[in-house]
Amino acid sequence: MTHVRNQNPDLIEPIARAVKKALPHAFPAPAVALVSGTGLGGIADLLDSPFALPYANLPGFPRSTVESHAGRFLFGSINAMPVVIQQGRCHLYEGYSPAEVCCGVRVMYLLGARTLIVTNAAGALVPHWNAGDLMLIADHINWTGQSPLTGPNHEGWGPRFPSMAQPYDRELQEISLRVAARLGLRLEHGVYLALNGPQMETPAETRMYKNLGAHAVGMSTALEVIAARHIGMRVLGLSCLTNKNLPDCMDDAPLEEVIRVANASGAALARLIGEILKEL
Repeated sequence: MTHVRNQNPDLIEPIARAVKKALPHAFPAPAVALVSGTGLGGIADLLDSPFALPYANLPGFPRSTVESHAGRFLFGSINAMPVVIQQGRCHLYEGYSPAEVCCGVRVMYLLGARTLIVTNAAGALVPHWNAGDLMLIADHINWTGQSPLTGPNHEGWGPRFPSMAQPYDRELQEISLRVAARLGLRLEHGVYLALNGPQMETPAETRMYKNLGAHAVGMSTALEVIAARHIGMRVLGLSCLTNKNLPDCMDDAPLEEVIRVANASGAALARLIGEILKEL
Protein backbone atom coordinates (compact mmCIF):
# COMPACT_ATOMS: atom_id res chain seq x y z
CA MET A 1 0.00 0.00 0.00
CA THR A 2 1.34 3.44 -0.97
CA HIS A 3 0.87 6.09 1.72
CA VAL A 4 0.11 9.71 0.93
CA ARG A 5 2.79 11.79 2.63
CA ASN A 6 1.53 15.30 3.30
CA GLN A 7 4.00 15.77 6.13
CA ASN A 8 7.36 16.07 4.42
CA PRO A 9 10.26 16.88 6.76
CA ASP A 10 12.72 15.28 4.31
CA LEU A 11 11.92 18.12 1.89
CA ILE A 12 11.23 20.97 4.35
CA GLU A 13 14.34 20.65 6.51
CA PRO A 14 16.85 20.93 3.60
CA ILE A 15 14.96 23.95 2.23
CA ALA A 16 15.10 25.64 5.64
CA ARG A 17 18.85 24.97 5.82
CA ALA A 18 19.29 26.44 2.34
CA VAL A 19 17.39 29.59 3.38
CA LYS A 20 19.53 30.04 6.48
CA LYS A 21 22.68 29.63 4.41
CA ALA A 22 21.48 32.26 1.90
CA LEU A 23 20.60 34.88 4.52
CA PRO A 24 23.10 37.61 5.38
CA HIS A 25 24.57 37.12 8.84
CA ALA A 26 23.04 40.39 10.08
CA PHE A 27 19.48 39.11 9.78
CA PRO A 28 17.93 37.82 13.02
CA ALA A 29 15.65 34.80 13.04
CA PRO A 30 12.09 35.90 12.18
CA ALA A 31 9.59 35.91 15.04
CA VAL A 32 6.55 36.44 12.81
CA ALA A 33 5.70 34.89 9.43
CA LEU A 34 3.31 36.55 7.00
CA VAL A 35 1.67 35.01 3.93
CA SER A 36 0.50 37.61 1.41
CA GLY A 37 -2.49 36.70 -0.73
CA THR A 38 -3.65 37.69 -4.21
CA GLY A 39 -3.02 41.36 -4.86
CA LEU A 40 -1.72 41.91 -1.33
CA GLY A 41 2.01 41.85 -2.02
CA GLY A 42 2.16 45.51 -0.97
CA ILE A 43 2.55 44.33 2.61
CA ALA A 44 6.22 44.01 1.66
CA ASP A 45 6.46 47.81 1.54
CA LEU A 46 6.39 47.77 5.35
CA LEU A 47 9.77 46.07 5.57
CA ASP A 48 12.88 47.92 6.69
CA SER A 49 16.01 46.96 4.69
CA PRO A 50 14.44 43.88 3.08
CA PHE A 51 16.38 40.90 1.76
CA ALA A 52 14.69 38.96 -1.07
CA LEU A 53 15.15 35.25 -1.69
CA PRO A 54 13.32 33.91 -4.79
CA TYR A 55 11.73 30.47 -4.54
CA ALA A 56 13.66 29.57 -7.71
CA ASN A 57 16.86 29.63 -5.61
CA LEU A 58 15.50 26.93 -3.29
CA PRO A 59 15.56 23.44 -4.88
CA GLY A 60 12.30 21.60 -4.22
CA PHE A 61 10.28 24.66 -3.21
CA PRO A 62 6.99 24.96 -5.18
CA ARG A 63 6.57 28.06 -7.33
CA SER A 64 3.34 29.99 -7.67
CA THR A 65 1.95 30.27 -11.19
CA VAL A 66 -0.69 32.90 -10.35
CA GLU A 67 -0.47 36.49 -11.53
CA SER A 68 0.23 38.91 -8.61
CA HIS A 69 2.11 36.26 -6.59
CA ALA A 70 5.75 37.37 -6.64
CA GLY A 71 7.30 34.03 -5.71
CA ARG A 72 9.87 34.92 -3.06
CA PHE A 73 10.61 35.18 0.64
CA LEU A 74 11.30 38.64 2.03
CA PHE A 75 13.21 39.12 5.27
CA GLY A 76 13.47 42.26 7.36
CA SER A 77 11.75 44.03 10.22
CA ILE A 78 8.45 45.85 10.66
CA ASN A 79 8.31 48.23 13.62
CA ALA A 80 11.41 46.51 15.04
CA MET A 81 9.78 43.05 14.78
CA PRO A 82 11.88 40.58 12.74
CA VAL A 83 9.60 39.02 10.12
CA VAL A 84 9.61 36.83 7.04
CA ILE A 85 7.02 37.34 4.30
CA GLN A 86 6.00 34.56 1.94
CA GLN A 87 5.19 36.81 -1.01
CA GLY A 88 3.16 34.46 -3.16
CA ARG A 89 1.67 31.10 -2.24
CA CYS A 90 0.73 28.05 -4.28
CA HIS A 91 -2.75 26.52 -4.40
CA LEU A 92 -4.48 23.19 -4.83
CA TYR A 93 -6.00 24.40 -8.10
CA GLU A 94 -2.53 24.78 -9.60
CA GLY A 95 -2.11 21.03 -9.22
CA TYR A 96 -0.08 21.16 -6.01
CA SER A 97 -0.53 18.73 -3.14
CA PRO A 98 -1.47 19.82 0.40
CA ALA A 99 2.17 19.21 1.38
CA GLU A 100 3.35 21.65 -1.29
CA VAL A 101 0.67 24.21 -0.41
CA CYS A 102 1.97 24.23 3.19
CA CYS A 103 5.66 24.16 2.32
CA GLY A 104 6.13 27.88 3.02
CA VAL A 105 4.49 27.82 6.44
CA ARG A 106 6.56 24.85 7.55
CA VAL A 107 9.80 26.38 6.28
CA MET A 108 9.08 29.67 8.08
CA TYR A 109 8.43 27.75 11.29
CA LEU A 110 11.82 26.04 11.02
CA LEU A 111 13.39 29.47 10.48
CA GLY A 112 12.10 30.49 13.92
CA ALA A 113 8.66 32.07 13.37
CA ARG A 114 6.11 31.10 15.99
CA THR A 115 3.30 33.48 14.96
CA LEU A 116 1.67 33.33 11.53
CA ILE A 117 -0.33 36.16 9.93
CA VAL A 118 -2.09 34.80 6.87
CA THR A 119 -3.89 37.03 4.37
CA ASN A 120 -6.07 36.29 1.37
CA ALA A 121 -8.49 37.74 -1.16
CA ALA A 122 -12.04 36.44 -0.63
CA GLY A 123 -15.59 36.88 -1.87
CA ALA A 124 -18.05 38.29 0.67
CA LEU A 125 -21.22 36.29 1.35
CA VAL A 126 -22.83 38.96 3.55
CA PRO A 127 -25.06 41.35 1.53
CA HIS A 128 -24.20 44.51 3.50
CA TRP A 129 -20.44 43.98 3.32
CA ASN A 130 -18.65 45.80 0.51
CA ALA A 131 -15.83 45.02 -1.87
CA GLY A 132 -12.69 46.51 -0.37
CA ASP A 133 -13.66 45.78 3.24
CA LEU A 134 -11.34 43.76 5.49
CA MET A 135 -12.47 40.71 7.47
CA LEU A 136 -10.89 39.21 10.56
CA ILE A 137 -11.07 35.43 10.24
CA ALA A 138 -12.66 34.04 13.41
CA ASP A 139 -12.86 30.44 12.15
CA HIS A 140 -12.80 28.51 8.90
CA ILE A 141 -14.54 25.67 7.09
CA ASN A 142 -12.15 23.43 5.15
CA TRP A 143 -14.31 22.52 2.12
CA THR A 144 -11.34 21.29 0.07
CA GLY A 145 -11.73 17.69 1.19
CA GLN A 146 -7.98 17.55 1.82
CA SER A 147 -5.58 17.92 4.74
CA PRO A 148 -1.85 18.65 5.03
CA LEU A 149 -1.72 16.05 7.83
CA THR A 150 -2.80 13.02 5.77
CA GLY A 151 -0.35 10.15 5.92
CA PRO A 152 2.26 9.21 8.54
CA ASN A 153 2.52 11.76 11.33
CA HIS A 154 5.83 13.52 11.96
CA GLU A 155 5.92 13.62 15.76
CA GLY A 156 8.60 16.29 15.73
CA TRP A 157 6.03 18.72 14.33
CA GLY A 158 2.92 17.84 16.27
CA PRO A 159 0.43 15.21 17.48
CA ARG A 160 -1.42 12.75 15.29
CA PHE A 161 -4.80 14.34 16.10
CA PRO A 162 -4.22 18.07 16.72
CA SER A 163 -7.06 20.11 18.19
CA MET A 164 -8.77 22.65 15.96
CA ALA A 165 -10.89 24.07 18.79
CA GLN A 166 -9.13 27.43 18.37
CA PRO A 167 -7.53 27.63 14.91
CA TYR A 168 -7.24 31.44 15.08
CA ASP A 169 -5.71 32.92 18.21
CA ARG A 170 -8.25 34.84 20.32
CA GLU A 171 -5.71 37.24 21.80
CA LEU A 172 -4.48 38.16 18.31
CA GLN A 173 -8.08 38.73 17.24
CA GLU A 174 -8.69 41.04 20.20
CA ILE A 175 -5.52 43.00 19.38
CA SER A 176 -6.63 43.30 15.74
CA LEU A 177 -10.08 44.61 16.61
CA ARG A 178 -8.63 47.10 19.08
CA VAL A 179 -6.03 48.35 16.58
CA ALA A 180 -8.61 48.63 13.78
CA ALA A 181 -10.87 50.73 16.03
CA ARG A 182 -7.97 53.01 16.93
CA LEU A 183 -7.09 53.47 13.25
CA GLY A 184 -10.71 54.03 12.26
CA LEU A 185 -10.65 51.00 9.94
CA ARG A 186 -13.77 48.93 9.37
CA LEU A 187 -12.91 45.32 10.21
CA GLU A 188 -15.59 42.70 9.70
CA HIS A 189 -15.48 39.44 11.66
CA GLY A 190 -16.51 36.07 10.29
CA VAL A 191 -15.97 32.53 9.04
CA TYR A 192 -13.86 31.84 5.94
CA LEU A 193 -14.71 28.85 3.73
CA ALA A 194 -11.88 27.36 1.67
CA LEU A 195 -12.48 25.72 -1.71
CA ASN A 196 -10.26 23.92 -4.21
CA GLY A 197 -11.12 26.18 -7.19
CA PRO A 198 -10.16 27.41 -9.70
CA GLN A 199 -13.75 27.86 -10.89
CA MET A 200 -15.84 30.43 -9.07
CA GLU A 201 -18.96 29.49 -7.10
CA THR A 202 -22.37 28.89 -8.66
CA PRO A 203 -25.44 30.62 -7.20
CA ALA A 204 -26.61 27.32 -5.66
CA GLU A 205 -23.20 26.71 -4.10
CA THR A 206 -23.15 30.25 -2.73
CA ARG A 207 -26.52 29.68 -1.00
CA MET A 208 -25.19 26.44 0.48
CA TYR A 209 -22.02 28.04 1.81
CA LYS A 210 -24.07 30.79 3.47
CA ASN A 211 -26.31 28.15 5.05
CA LEU A 212 -23.21 26.39 6.38
CA GLY A 213 -22.30 29.54 8.29
CA ALA A 214 -19.63 31.02 6.05
CA HIS A 215 -19.20 34.79 5.67
CA ALA A 216 -16.51 34.76 2.99
CA VAL A 217 -15.17 32.25 0.48
CA GLY A 218 -11.75 31.74 -1.12
CA MET A 219 -9.25 29.20 -2.42
CA SER A 220 -6.45 29.22 0.14
CA THR A 221 -5.54 29.61 3.83
CA ALA A 222 -7.32 26.70 5.56
CA LEU A 223 -4.65 24.08 4.82
CA GLU A 224 -1.87 26.49 5.81
CA VAL A 225 -3.62 27.20 9.10
CA ILE A 226 -4.08 23.48 9.81
CA ALA A 227 -0.36 22.93 9.23
CA ALA A 228 0.53 25.93 11.40
CA ARG A 229 -1.66 24.81 14.29
CA HIS A 230 -0.27 21.27 14.04
CA ILE A 231 3.23 22.63 14.71
CA GLY A 232 2.01 24.98 17.45
CA MET A 233 2.05 28.38 15.73
CA ARG A 234 -0.33 31.16 16.81
CA VAL A 235 -2.41 32.25 13.83
CA LEU A 236 -4.07 35.50 12.80
CA GLY A 237 -6.13 35.51 9.60
CA LEU A 238 -7.19 38.56 7.57
CA SER A 239 -9.23 38.61 4.34
CA CYS A 240 -9.56 41.38 1.80
CA LEU A 241 -13.14 41.15 0.49
CA THR A 242 -12.67 41.74 -3.22
CA ASN A 243 -16.20 41.05 -4.48
CA LYS A 244 -19.74 40.28 -3.28
CA ASN A 245 -21.21 36.82 -3.87
CA LEU A 246 -24.97 37.40 -3.99
CA PRO A 247 -26.72 34.28 -5.34
CA ASP A 248 -29.74 36.13 -6.74
CA CYS A 249 -27.66 38.60 -8.74
CA MET A 250 -24.28 36.99 -9.32
CA ASP A 251 -21.66 39.07 -11.11
CA ASP A 252 -18.44 37.83 -12.66
CA ALA A 253 -15.31 38.31 -10.56
CA PRO A 254 -12.38 38.25 -13.02
CA LEU A 255 -8.87 38.01 -11.60
CA GLU A 256 -8.05 41.51 -12.84
CA GLU A 257 -10.87 42.96 -10.73
CA VAL A 258 -9.89 40.89 -7.69
CA ILE A 259 -6.33 42.19 -7.96
CA ARG A 260 -7.51 45.78 -8.47
CA VAL A 261 -9.68 45.76 -5.34
CA ALA A 262 -7.03 43.96 -3.29
CA ASN A 263 -4.41 46.50 -4.34
CA ALA A 264 -6.77 49.34 -3.40
CA SER A 265 -7.26 47.85 0.06
CA GLY A 266 -3.62 46.92 0.50
CA ALA A 267 -2.64 50.19 2.19
CA ALA A 268 -5.29 49.75 4.90
CA LEU A 269 -4.28 46.14 5.45
CA ALA A 270 -0.62 47.12 5.69
CA ARG A 271 -1.40 49.84 8.25
CA LEU A 272 -3.39 47.36 10.30
CA ILE A 273 -0.68 44.70 10.25
CA GLY A 274 2.04 47.22 11.06
CA GLU A 275 0.19 48.44 14.15
CA ILE A 276 -0.67 44.87 15.23
CA LEU A 277 3.02 43.98 15.16
CA LYS A 278 3.75 46.87 17.53
CA GLU A 279 1.61 45.14 20.14
CA LEU A 280 3.10 41.67 19.87
